[in-house]
Order: sequence, then structure tokens, then C-alpha cells
Amino acid sequence: MKNCILFCFFLANVLAACIVGLTLENCFQEQLRLQAQVRLLDHSVKQQQAKIIQLLMERDAQSRDKGDENGVISLGEEREYADCAEIYKAGYTQSRFYKIKPLMSSDGFLAYCDMTEGGGWTVFQRRSDGSQNFYRDWAEYEQGFGDFTSPAGEYWLGNKNLHYLTSQGNYTLKIDLSDFSGEQRFAQYENFQVADEQSSYTMNCGRYSGTAGDSLTGGFHPEVKWWANHQGMKFSTKDRDNDNYENNCAEEDNAGWWFNRCHSANLNGLYYDGPYSAATDNGIVWYTWHGWWYSLKSVTMKVRPSDFRSNEL
Repeated sequence: MKNCILFCFFLANVLAACIVGLTLENCFQEQLRLQAQVRLLDHSVKQQQAKIIQLLMERDAQSRDKGDENGVISLGEEREYADCAEIYKAGYTQSRFYKIKPLMSSDGFLAYCDMTEGGGWTVFQRRSDGSQNFYRDWAEYEQGFGDFTSPAGEYWLGNKNLHYLTSQGNYTLKIDLSDFSGEQRFAQYENFQVADEQSSYTMNCGRYSGTAGDSLTGGFHPEVKWWANHQGMKFSTKDRDNDNYENNCAEEDNAGWWFNRCHSANLNGLYYDGPYSAATDNGIVWYTWHGWWYSLKSVTMKVRPSDFRSNEL
């Protein structure tokens, strides 16, 4: 429409020129010249429109790949990914929620993939603000619970899913911890695995490394392992007591966990703002860093295949 208006405008000028004294032949030649200019202009406009459409399509494709910052990235149905390491290797390097399906699992489920620190980490537990209740029963811990949409949302992936995930091979566990002073530490364990329901989701792990101290296997002193070692312990909840204590550790310490007699680590405890006092040491505890009477600000527990190699290497 705009091009037609432009052409009519030029044509009107030609006619006006004819009126004031140009010959008919000259008017005809000027008309042809103006028509050629209009065609060139129309072609240029169409090229620009095509370029705009291409840029819009590329932007939409990038948006689908990256996903909404607070949402879930869809990877399509063409392929199933056993864990976040496979997703990272496929070229998806944004830290977000993705759908994974371990080999033994009948259905896929959402998990947060941490693509920092080399990428490929599947997060199965996160504490950040106390927004979720972790004092849950056996069925809830088995199936999983929490916020599976927010990047910093608190959740437990589920003992059944954790078993499916870690039974696929040799996995490394990494626990990231931070306190209310802004300090951060970590604990890492080789050969992390969670057994099936028949074994009450027994947890096993190997050699420790890190900066937070070994609270998970009681490695900070050989004489405390009989009560402080969580390695080889069954999972306990308030309605399923599997610990070595005469009472129920899960009930006393308000959490589901691999309790012994009872703990030197309880990362599913109640959320307090740092130092606390209570009838029992029921905070988010990592004994070798802040002792029993300091509840940590944030925790992330995540796993990755031990033979994983980052694309960045």
C-alpha cells in the first residue's frame, strides 16, 4: 500500500512536469524511470521484512533452548536423558530444571541441573530459606516433595528417584554449604549410592575430600564412628525408625535422614537463622564446621558420574 502511494506521488509529479512544458516522450521516459525505482524500493522492503522474520524465528528458537529462568526447559521427546550429565553433554548448559529418566525408572521426573563447576550435576536436595517443611513421613520422602519450579526452591528429589539415579553407575556426591556470614564450604564423597526400598534406601559412600570436614562418615575422629558414621545407614523418618538409637532420631531431630545414633550431619533438619537453642540438635547441622548448635543458611546436595569430563576441558 505504501509503495502504491509512493508511485502515485511520483506519477503526479511526472504529469505536472508534462503540463509545464516537457514533451510526451520525455514524460514517458520519466515514468519508466520512476517505476524502476519503485520496484527496487519494493524489493528492498521485502528483503528487510524477510530478515526481520528470520531474526524473530532465531530469537524464539534461542528462547526455547534456554527456557524461562524460573521454568522448565523442554528437550522434546526424541531422546531420554538418564541424568544431568547426559543433558550437559548434549549441549544444554543452562542451569535449570530438566526432565530426566534414569535407566531403571518407569517414568521421567524433574530435577534441577547445576551446570556450574564443570556442569552435569543432578541436584537431589536443596535448602535455602525454610520455605519447605522437611519433617515429613516415609511416603513423602520416598516420592519427593518441594518446589520444582524455582531456581532456588527447596526440595527433596525422592528416595526412589535417588535410588534409580545412583544405581546407574559410580556417582560422586558433592555437598555445598553456606552460613549466615557468607562463608561457603563443601564436602565431596566418592562412590555415592542409595539402595532400593527393600533395603530401606540404605546410603553408602566412599572417600571424603573438601573443606567442610567429614561429618557424613564420622571421619573427624575414629572413636566416634560408632555413632557418627552415616555411611551404611538406612533411611529413617518419623513413622519409619531404622536408626541404631533406642529412640527415634527422626522424631527427635525433626527430619528424614540416614541417622545412626543420632547424627553428626542432619541436612534435613529445621531451618534456624544460625545459632539456635532447642531440646535437641535439630537444626541444619554439619558438625565439623559449625557444631550441633548452628543451623546453616543453605545446602545443596548433588551427584554426578565419577568419570564425567566437562566440555570445557
